[in-house]
Amino acid sequence: MQLQVLVDYLKTGQNIFLTGGAGVGKTTLTRQLIASYAIQNKKVAKLASTGIAATLIGGQTLHSFFDFSIAKDTEDLRRRGKFALKNKISKLIRSMNLIIIDEISMVSADLLDMVYLRLEQSDFSGSLMVVGDFLQLPPVAREQELSFAFEAQSWKRFAFKSIELTHNFRSEDIEFNSILNSVRLAQVGADEHLYLHNLICPIDENISSHTLLFGTNASAAKHNAAQLKLCDGVLHEYIAHTIKKAKNIEEKMVEQFYKDSRVAKVLSLKVGVPVLFTANAHNYINGERGVVEALLEDKIRVRKSSGIVVTLERTSTQKSRWDQVKIDGKLEFIEEVLFTAYQFPLTLAYAITIHKSQGMSIEHLVIDTTEIFAPSQFYVALSRATNIKTLILKQPRVNWSKLAFVHPKALEFTTTLSDSKLS
Repeated sequence: MQLQVLVDYLKTGQNIFLTGGAGVGKTTLTRQLIASYAIQNKKVAKLASTGIAATLIGGQTLHSFFDFSIAKDTEDLRRRGKFALKNKISKLIRSMNLIIIDEISMVSADLLDMVYLRLEQSDFSGSLMVVGDFLQLPPVAREQELSFAFEAQSWKRFAFKSIELTHNFRSEDIEFNSILNSVRLAQVGADEHLYLHNLICPIDENISSHTLLFGTNASAAKHNAAQLKLCDGVLHEYIAHTIKKAKNIEEKMVEQFYKDSRVAKVLSLKVGVPVLFTANAHNYINGERGVVEALLEDKIRVRKSSGIVVTLERTSTQKSRWDQVKIDGKLEFIEEVLFTAYQFPLTLAYAITIHKSQGMSIEHLVIDTTEIFAPSQFYVALSRATNIKTLILKQPRVNWSKLAFVHPKALEFTTTLSDSKLS
């Protein structure tokens, strides 16, 4: 039903803004759409503004696909000699049936205007679908004032049809979902204050039964290392296998991939340590928890919370990009695999960052509220939880209403948005 609605709109050339809060299935529906296009041999560009977001969707960054170099706006493109579009890039863009930009909340107004420029320069005739929630992680603003994609001149020109998904698949707790929605909208009153305050519990130094959610990589890495050291047993290190499929792949590209993705370059484990699955399969889901039962050379056995034991082998994760290659003497654009990483789809369950937890559903969760520093970050962290009975909040340094803050421009846009709702 939901997929057919998207397909029907896209058939007419309609551009789409697919939105909704955390846990409503935006990523799942997007992947279904990509798969439906692949069955019909239609080309889809899967893009995002950051390396981490691009890796999660299995695609490229906007800067890479559109040949922006490191330019931050259209004037910067001129200064860097990148304003004029190369013929090869023009043909690539024109060959796409659908362009998807994931995590649109992290795309600035200037960047979306650059995308519009490239589509106009290449006479793109396909559709554009942007996916995300402006009440989640905002664009990174270093020097200039924060500007969202919906503030771009091009946003109106794209004439997006807004479609909002509303059913939360991550939690069926009605009261918690209500509190979650209030936090998303920064509407934290007395009832929300009391509810959140009741989730505060003392945190022991050894809290291996829960996953701590931190705001920074350094804090997560430090906690994981400390907890792993406390665990008895022999340390096993599984080094990821990287198989390069294309020529001239620089090592720094591979290193950046491991930094951006949830694929561990070196996975350090001991028997008995808690782990999170970092992917979806028929017998486990992204964010599900388990305990390592056995560490073999080419297999790892994990007992899930349900008691079911899963035997894992290394899974493959590909780094791809669209490129022009000669097939049977004819130049064609294909999504070329640059390299493939083989690693077990696991990470230590002691700690993870809010950013890398996106898309995960985590049951035993502790949120370090002292590391909340960006608009909507507390909402993103809180929305990872699947079970309110196993959710713990660390005592914040500020009032809950100040912790659950959103950018006023994002709040105004979202609350006044006219859209079609899909449950």
